Amino acid sequence: MPTPPENRELSPYTGWTRAHWEQSADRLLLAVRPYASPRRGLINLPGARPSRSGPRSDGLEGYARTWLLAALRVAGARGDDPHGHLDRYAAGLASGTQLPLPTGELRSASPDAWPLTTHVRQAIVESASVALGLRLTRPWLWDKLDDRTRQRAVEWLLPALGPSPVDNNWWLFGLTVAGFLQDAGIETDRAKTTIERALERIDQWYLGDGWYSDGPNRSFDHYNGWALHFYPVLHAHLSDDQELLDRYGPRLHAQLDAHTRLFGADGAPMPYGRSLTYRFAAAAAPWLGALTGHTPLTPGATRRLASGTLKYFLDRPEGQSATDADGLLTLGWHGPYPPLIQHYSGPASPYWASKGYLGLLMPPEHPVWATVEEPLPAETEDATVTLGPPGLLIQSTVADGLVRLHNHGSNHHVDGGPDEDPWYSRFAYSTGTGPTSHGVPDNHFGLLAKGESTTRGPAVPLGSGPGWAASLSEPRPGPPGARIVSVTLAHGRAELRAHLVVGAEPGTPVRQTGWAAAPGRTAQLHPVYGYAAEVRQLAARSTLFGPVSDIRALHGTTGSAPSLFIALASLTAEPDPSPVHTLADIQVTGHTVRVTWQNGTTCRLVLDSGASPTVHTEEDM
Repeated sequence: MPTPPENRELSPYTGWTRAHWEQSADRLLLAVRPYASPRRGLINLPGARPSRSGPRSDGLEGYARTWLLAALRVAGARGDDPHGHLDRYAAGLASGTQLPLPTGELRSASPDAWPLTTHVRQAIVESASVALGLRLTRPWLWDKLDDRTRQRAVEWLLPALGPSPVDNNWWLFGLTVAGFLQDAGIETDRAKTTIERALERIDQWYLGDGWYSDGPNRSFDHYNGWALHFYPVLHAHLSDDQELLDRYGPRLHAQLDAHTRLFGADGAPMPYGRSLTYRFAAAAAPWLGALTGHTPLTPGATRRLASGTLKYFLDRPEGQSATDADGLLTLGWHGPYPPLIQHYSGPASPYWASKGYLGLLMPPEHPVWATVEEPLPAETEDATVTLGPPGLLIQSTVADGLVRLHNHGSNHHVDGGPDEDPWYSRFAYSTGTGPTSHGVPDNHFGLLAKGESTTRGPAVPLGSGPGWAASLSEPRPGPPGARIVSVTLAHGRAELRAHLVVGAEPGTPVRQTGWAAAPGRTAQLHPVYGYAAEVRQLAARSTLFGPVSDIRALHGTTGSAPSLFIALASLTAEPDPSPVHTLADIQVTGHTVRVTWQNGTTCRLVLDSGASPTVHTEEDM
């Protein structure tokens, strides 16, 4: 299948057009065909270990997630289906729902049959993709099915209308199934109840400015865009429910103001949080904003973001692409990367990236496809943007197109024990580096005991403002009563990292680590206060960007009172950058820090062991 020619007049940043999206969708769909079961009910992809739900569920996942891609492709072409995607998935729907599987009879079941949503929880997740695909292609598939196939499909879908077995974004899977059934005139009262219950639940997690927590916790990541906004807003749009769209559309608009800042100039989304193997699903929310009119982005900037992200993963040198030699999406980021895989991930899990093709629902003449690409926020000016509800700070620089994310308020979705999840717990992430998965943690501050560092513990936000964010944490396993007040101030490419250690025994060793830089990136770390002068280079293990990494580290010891530690850090892709200590002049008096950045801007940071930190700008001083 030949690659379409680039169009640098219409797409000066990426060269990609709608034709590239259609062709890449077809390539992904054609690549999975050899792995379909005899009657196409399951797609059993090779190469990866089964998920915790088992091979049968993984085969359903292969069907459901690639079906969503096929549905977007065909619906976007208004039913035109030159590769015959609909016929194949219609056959799979018929065979997958023909022999529902009772518990304990998986071995004797048809090789095409789907597990029941009442017996395998993961089937509830996949039911949403099945239902959404049916809703999008209803005129060309569902309305042409025989009555028996429709009835079996409904019987398989209906249990998903019950309460969610998982108290997070899973509530929206039932909503999505209900939306299709309501649209098709099936069990409409029950569907209405399911939709209202799901929306009532997620409303309890809405914290403002477009941010939901993913459940009753402080878990913030890409699920905010590709699940918590995606399903309600798309349902409102497909239902033509203006009341719901007026309620949830502005939330999406607010979210996109931050979300679109989390993409580097090279198209990379921020590798932060779980399920990162979904990759270009991160483009789903920007497309949805354009589809519904609830977006701060221009049409040209929307396409530039989405095409840049798709191209970032699919148009790479051999061995670094998101697809393998057979055209299958791998479990990883660029290529396969086992440390990225969650326990619920199976061989077909990456195909939730299908959501990133939502833009195909807009016709070729829509401005999002027809207007000239415009730059991303990371390409227009240096910026530091504070996100209040999640306690995050975004820092981007035009010179290298890198975006950095400083974490002072987001935690893993499950709070358990001293272990921490590297995809949530680090103080900083970037579009050009990945966290170390084992060994020395990057971007970490902790107490040392027998050479091992404490973990951070849940981050409790203490406040934020222009260019800064702060949090409180209790090191684990740490001495009883020990706590650490942490603040990040950012300006240009420079980061001031301050930590006030309270309750630790005098003489307790501490360590601050910097970025785990990939080739083409320069990481700097400089001691300012409380640390020894020596900057050590520590060998670390793999990241998303390579098998090994080097991390700079600072060491110090606590005193007899609350102990202050300050460092300057920098990550850049600029060639031959000046030393980071030349970017700021810092004066420390007690627990007050006065910072004068290279451009003359001044601010004052005051840390107090009994209160939240305060930061004053030059105008306040």
